[in-house]
Amino acid sequence: MKKIILGLLVAYPLLSFGQIGVKAGLNFSNVTNTSSISYSSGTGYNIGIFLAPKSKSIISSKTELILSKQGYNYSTNSQDGTADLLYIMLPTYMCINITRFFQIHIGAQMAYLINAKANIKTTSGSTSPISDAMQYYNRFDYGLGGGVEIHPFKGLLIGTRMNISLANLYSHAASGQIPSFASINAKQNLFQIYTGWRFGK
Repeated sequence: MKKIILGLLVAYPLLSFGQIGVKAGLNFSNVTNTSSISYSSGTGYNIGIFLAPKSKSIISSKTELILSKQGYNYSTNSQDGTADLLYIMLPTYMCINITRFFQIHIGAQMAYLINAKANIKTTSGSTSPISDAMQYYNRFDYGLGGGVEIHPFKGLLIGTRMNISLANLYSHAASGQIPSFASINAKQNLFQIYTGWRFGK
């Protein structure tokens, strides 16, 4: 009972400020193609919370805190493999309220890489993990985003979003020999679908 009361005391100021909510969905991410390396999309997940200030006008805003797992597949002349990346994302969007059931989102996002795993599969068929894969990636990412969101019933929301990264995916400050897939100035794109529930008005 004490935990419930404490939770209500924390949530009440936020609800009076506007809307809070939870959301979760799927990620489909890929890397911009180059002439030497072939990339294909990978799947992952996104889960997080959001806060939207009160607004009765056509323009409002939304800020989110998202845990986002994304990745990709790659292939060169001599090897191929996969990479899995885990980010904490902070998107902020301007929301255009077409009706109370439909929104258009336009904005930007920042992200911080908290974990990276990658492996290499050689032509012989063996697969081996890349040691300390984090050193080959830039920790910070930023870019532009946009999407649509519908509110079909009470607090239910369903949406899609496209994020286009403006930062280089790979870091060239790593020591030692850089894997072939990380030797270029590639960027990562992310398509999300999600559903969630919002509390407040």
